[in-house]
Amino acid sequence: MTFWGAAFVLAAVWPSALSVTRYSIAEEMETGSVVANLAADLGLEPQREVKLDIFTSKKYLDFNKNTGELYIVEKVDREYLCPAKPTSCFLKLDVIIESPLRIFNIELGITDINDNAPHFRRDRVELDVSESATPGERFSLPNAVDPDVGVNTIKTYKLSASEHFTIEIQTGTDGTQYVDLVLTKSLDREEDAVHNLILTAVDGGVPVRSGTANIIVRVQDTNDNPPRFDEQTYTINMTENTPIGTLAKKLIATDIDEGPNSEIVYSFTLYTSEKTQEVFALNPNTGEITVKGTMDYEDMKFYEMYIEARDKGPNPLLGQCKVVVHVTDMNDNYPEITIQSVKNTVAENIPVGTVIALIDISDRDTGENGNVTLSIHQSMPFVLNESSDRPRHYKLLVSEPLDREKVPEYVIMLIVKDAGTPPLSDNETINVNLLDVNDNAPQFPQSFYTIRVMENNAPGGLLSSLTAFDPDLHENQYLVYFIIEREIVNTSMSMLFSINPENGNLYALKTFDYEIENEFLFHIEARDSGSPPLSSNVTVHIIIVDQNDNAPVIVSPWRAHGSVVEEKIPRSTDKGSLVAKVIALDTDSVHNSRITYQFLQVTDASLFSLDQYNGEIRTMRMFSYKDPRHLRLVVVAKDNGQPALSATVTIKLITVETAVKTYSDMTEMPLEYDIFSDLNLYLLIGLGSVSFLLLITILVTIVLKCQSPKGSKPAPPSRNSVISERNSTIADSTLVSNDAYWYSLFLAETRKGKMVVRQPLPKGSRYIVSSLPRGTGLTDTSDSAASTLQYPK
Repeated sequence: MTFWGAAFVLAAVWPSALSVTRYSIAEEMETGSVVANLAADLGLEPQREVKLDIFTSKKYLDFNKNTGELYIVEKVDREYLCPAKPTSCFLKLDVIIESPLRIFNIELGITDINDNAPHFRRDRVELDVSESATPGERFSLPNAVDPDVGVNTIKTYKLSASEHFTIEIQTGTDGTQYVDLVLTKSLDREEDAVHNLILTAVDGGVPVRSGTANIIVRVQDTNDNPPRFDEQTYTINMTENTPIGTLAKKLIATDIDEGPNSEIVYSFTLYTSEKTQEVFALNPNTGEITVKGTMDYEDMKFYEMYIEARDKGPNPLLGQCKVVVHVTDMNDNYPEITIQSVKNTVAENIPVGTVIALIDISDRDTGENGNVTLSIHQSMPFVLNESSDRPRHYKLLVSEPLDREKVPEYVIMLIVKDAGTPPLSDNETINVNLLDVNDNAPQFPQSFYTIRVMENNAPGGLLSSLTAFDPDLHENQYLVYFIIEREIVNTSMSMLFSINPENGNLYALKTFDYEIENEFLFHIEARDSGSPPLSSNVTVHIIIVDQNDNAPVIVSPWRAHGSVVEEKIPRSTDKGSLVAKVIALDTDSVHNSRITYQFLQVTDASLFSLDQYNGEIRTMRMFSYKDPRHLRLVVVAKDNGQPALSATVTIKLITVETAVKTYSDMTEMPLEYDIFSDLNLYLLIGLGSVSFLLLITILVTIVLKCQSPKGSKPAPPSRNSVISERNSTIADSTLVSNDAYWYSLFLAETRKGKMVVRQPLPKGSRYIVSSLPRGTGLTDTSDSAASTLQYPK
C-alpha cells in the first residue's frame, strides 16, 4: 500500500500532555491504502490494544494491530467531507491506548484532485433579441459552478463561433467570474431567425474538465420589409358576359416579416376608375379579383386596375401592382324561332306530306355567329323542308303514317343553333294532337275460351266474363256482344246461353245434365259502334263437369224391384266355381262410374269370395254336410264419386243334392263393330238403358203371369241355375241367365264402344255373341270380351 502523507510531531508531552500528529492524503484514495505506520511514528509496541475514535459519520480509517499501520477503509470525497469549499480540509481522529492509558490526536489533511467538471445550473438558456438591437448591447448569461478548489476550479469561459455575438468575462470581489453575451453585429430576422450558441466553462485542473450550456437567441421581428408582388403588371384575357362571381385573378403579395408585420390587406388605389370597380371586386384578405358586373365588349375593350398591398405593422409598409383585363368578344346573341302557322289537331289517317306548320328562324349576330340551322330534337314521323326561294323559311311535314293508338300526341321540339364558338341555341315546342279514326277491330285477350260448368247448375248463373278491348276512342270503342246462333239437336244456342251485350258476361239459361250433353261449342262476336263498325269473334267451349248424381243400377242378376234373387247350386260344386256374377251400371262419367263390389252380409264368409272389380262370386271351398241348405248373400255395388252412391242386391242360394240335367248349349262370342263415335257413346248408353229397361220389364211381367207352378220333382233346368263345366275351353263356369243378362252384356260392351250381336249357330251348336271394334271387322277374342252361356234346348 502507498503512504501518501508525511508525519510530523508538533509537540510531545508524556504523559501529561496530548501530542498532535498530522498527515496529508489525496481524496479518492483506493480502499486499503496505507496512510501511516502509527507504531513507528508514535513509538508503540505491536500487538497493543489500540482504539480509534474518528469524529465523522463514516468510518474512513482503521488500525492494523499486527503491522501498526493506519489504512483507508472507505474512499474520502473532499467535496462531500468539506462542502463549503474551505482552503484546507482535515479529518480528525484520536488514537487511544488503554494500558497504560494514552491518547494521541491525529489530523489527516485531505488535498483536492480535479475529479469534478464544471456545470451550469441551466443547460439551456433562451434569449429574445430584437432585430433592431444595436451592436454593443449586453445580455447576462448564467454562471457555471465547479465543486473543486484551487487550480481545479473554473478558469475561463468560451463561446462557439458566431459573427454576431461574443462574450466578456468579469470577476467579482470574491473571485467569482461572470459572463455577458455581447452583440457585435446587427441582426436580420429574415436571414437568421434563431442563433444557436454554445457556452463552455473550463477548469484549470489536470486533466482539464469542462461543461457546456446551449444559448438560444431568438431574433424578434420588426416591420422592416414591405409587401412585394410577383410582377408589377398582370395581363388577363376574359370573354364578355363572363358569369358574375368568376375568378379573374388571384394576386399574391409576400412579406418576409412575421406576425402582424406579414399580414397583408389588398385594396384599389385612387387611380382605379369607378366603372372598373363596378365590374370587378377585390377581396381585401385573399387578393382575389372576381367579376361582380357585366362585361360587354361593345362597351369597353379593356379594364385597368391599380392595386396596393399594405401590411399590418406598427408603421405599415406597402407594395403596388397594375392589372389589365382585355375583354374578348363572344357569341352572345341567341337565334330565334318564329312560328307563322300551325295545325295542332289532325286526324290520325292524315296523308303523308301534309303541312303541319310554317316556321321562320333568325339570328342578330353576323358571320359564323349568325349562321343558323333548324332541326327536330327527336326522331319523329315529321320532317323539316327548307324553302328554296326563301332562306330560313321551313315547312313541317308529315313523313310517316300516324297511329293514335300508339302515340296519341306529339310534342315536337324544334331546335335552332348558330355556328358560333361556343354555339348558341334556342327551342320552340309544337303540340300535335291526333283525332281518333275507327281503324281497330275489338280484340279478345284469348282466341279460344274453355269454360267448365258443373252439371245441375242453377239457371241464370254467371259462367264467365268475356271482355274484348278496342284501343279506339269514344263510340269507336263502345262494344256490343252477341252469341252467333247455332242449333244443336233443334235447340238454339240462345235458348241455352245468354250474354250481356254491354259487358260480355256469359250466363247459363238452363240446368245442364252431364249424362245428356257434356259439351257445347259456339262463337261470341264483339262489335264496336264506329262507322263502319268493326268486329271480331272468339270460340267458346263449354265443358259440363260431371257430378256423382246417379247411383249404380244392378242389371245382373235381374230381379223385380225389392225382390230377392234365388239361385240353386249343387252341393257338389267344386272350389273356385262361379256361383253368380253381379253387374252394376252407372251413367255418370268414367271417374264417378267406376264401381267396386263387396259383401254387405254373408251367411258364411269362409264359403264364398267376391271379386271387388268384376263382381264374380265364387266358392272358396267345397260344401260340407255342416253347411246350411239355404245361404243368403247381400252384395253392395259402390261407385267412385264423392260422396259415393251405392246399390244392393240380395241373393238367396239353395243347395241341392240332385245332378243338373243337360241343357242345350249356347255360346256367345263377342264380335266388335266400330259403329259408334266417341261423341255419341254416352247418348247411346242413356237411350239404350231406358228402352231396354222398359222392354225387359214388360216381358218379364208377361212371362211371370203365364208361367204355371211345377210339382216337387227333381228340379228341371231353369234359367237361373248354374252348372259347372270343368271341360269348358272358354271359361271355368257357365252362367244360366235370361234376356236380362243379354241386356247387361249389351250395356257393358257398348260402354266400351262396341256392338253386341246375338247370332244363332247350326243345330247342336251354341249361340255366339259377337262384339267387334267400331269401324273394324276384327273379332275380339280376349277373355274380357267373351263369355259362355247355356240355354235349354
